Amino acid sequence: MGLLHCSSLSNCTPKFPPTNSFHFGKSKINFGVSQKSFENSVRKPNSLLIVNDATDRGDAETSVVVEKPPPKVRRFEVFSGHPMPFGATLRDGGVNFAISSSNATSATLCLINLSDLSEKRVTEQISLNPLTNKTGDVWHVFLTGDFENMVYGYKFDGEFSPEEGHYFNSSKILIDPYAKSIVSRGEYGTIGPEEDCWPQLACSVPSDNDEFDWEGDLPLNFPQRDLIIYEMHVRGYTRHESSKAKCPGTYLGVVEKLDHLKKLGVNCIELMPCHEFNELEYYSYNSILGNYKMNFWGYSTVNFFSPMARYSSAGIGNYGLGAVNEFKHLVREAHKRGIEVIMDVVFNHTAEGNENGPVISFRGVDNSVFYMLAPKGEFYNYSGCGNTFNCNHPIVRQFILECLRYWVTEMHVDGFRFDLASILTRSSSLWDAVNVYGNAVEGDILTTGAPLIRPPLIDMISNDPILYGVKLIAEAWDCGGLYQVGMFPHWGVWSEWNGKYRDIVRQFIKGTDGFSGAFAECLCGSPNLYQEGGRKPWNSINFVCAHDGFTLADLVTYNTKHNLANGEENRDGENHNNSWNCGQVRLSLDNMLEQTSAVFLFLYTS
Repeated sequence: MGLLHCSSLSNCTPKFPPTNSFHFGKSKINFGVSQKSFENSVRKPNSLLIVNDATDRGDAETSVVVEKPPPKVRRFEVFSGHPMPFGATLRDGGVNFAISSSNATSATLCLINLSDLSEKRVTEQISLNPLTNKTGDVWHVFLTGDFENMVYGYKFDGEFSPEEGHYFNSSKILIDPYAKSIVSRGEYGTIGPEEDCWPQLACSVPSDNDEFDWEGDLPLNFPQRDLIIYEMHVRGYTRHESSKAKCPGTYLGVVEKLDHLKKLGVNCIELMPCHEFNELEYYSYNSILGNYKMNFWGYSTVNFFSPMARYSSAGIGNYGLGAVNEFKHLVREAHKRGIEVIMDVVFNHTAEGNENGPVISFRGVDNSVFYMLAPKGEFYNYSGCGNTFNCNHPIVRQFILECLRYWVTEMHVDGFRFDLASILTRSSSLWDAVNVYGNAVEGDILTTGAPLIRPPLIDMISNDPILYGVKLIAEAWDCGGLYQVGMFPHWGVWSEWNGKYRDIVRQFIKGTDGFSGAFAECLCGSPNLYQEGGRKPWNSINFVCAHDGFTLADLVTYNTKHNLANGEENRDGENHNNSWNCGQVRLSLDNMLEQTSAVFLFLYTS
């Protein structure tokens, strides 16, 4: 598809009559710019202005003729718009844009064609009038016009005062937290010009052509007690040539292997993070292997509504919407084979890091709302990744709820595994019981980050009618020391990654004394953890190995952590692995499987 380059907008032919006008409700104020002035670029008789007509004095040689600058074309008609829903939404022959920012003093919608995006230029800017384009804290505008080849972002102005929690910068183009697909680099792991690891990101504009044939797909609704879950990294699962996938490292590559998973008895896949992230976030040279380090796992979200574009064979094709359809294709094909799809979601932090991190989206839109801040603007770091999402703030918890609803209703996923879910139970910045519960709580001395008995976000998710019946799985701990396995606020519907099961089984298998009784409890569904709270054995997600800590191969190969290949001198990763090298310095993979297969077969079939 050819690009419509609009660096000179007067040469573009818009679909709709361009006017310099603003619309207030259904009324329109026209500033008097005639459409006929822009129908073509042919010079017209009135396009010349004689600045100094000296002919009347008989001095024609001194006359100066200056061409009038042509009035700027607006390829969009601008209306006041609606404050809901958030994001970019098709309606009434145009697109409505709405975004919340309580502390910004001004907002600008930036429309960018793809050729300008690569040069980090804005094609057209629409300043939002706080009198007509703002309701409460929500900035909004409705546009009709030609959105072909267009993506969008925002600029917000306001106070830049990190000590007060504000990072407004009117020169930064920000991505919409509610964007449904993101346009950035098209190829996985490819660095930009001048070694740019953070190219300008932008959001796709919805279109009438954004359709997908679900072929009657419906939720499988398997009972949780029947699930056999396979945790999977979308890229890693088929990237190696041994997979013989036609589309290695992509959503389509996973589709190619679904029949194999079905034969293994798997009826649920849990996808490690598939939200848009930047694999070049920590791009640096690895002197051990002679290559460059990347963020492979993806636990560093840039946008929670958008599927990772570079996991798609289409890349940023169709302005990132190709990735949306490929993800839908994966879910649909999994359901055809009787396999549910659960997403690993990372609502505990974002890719913007601490005060030294990039300004991509949330920080520039309303930093003090989206992040958990200390009194002098410092970032609380319960995630271990530089910042903590302010999950129980009213705006943020609404954002998370709408995001989950979107992935269930539009993308047909069957459930979620919440990374470091204990953060979702912590009180927000500026905690106020009146704001949350409607009245003061006697003896309420809770401070930012304190664990809540009835966290508003968990309450909303647990009792939401749209999320009713989907799988909700908590990783019931965080990096701030909050450990809630067996105690996570559950409303009777949440399950937990049973980290105690993992640790006990590892200790028992390697022969540590005193674990036979605890091991028996694990085989009975950990009633010591879940029975008293009214939950069942299937509310325990039992696992021995996962993406955290040792793999199964490492677990029976090393006595201690052995992370050497990444050049970080064994400083990273989990130290507490309860591993055993089976009495040898190192086993070959064949010998390891031979010596351990009987034990692990017992675990899987029990």
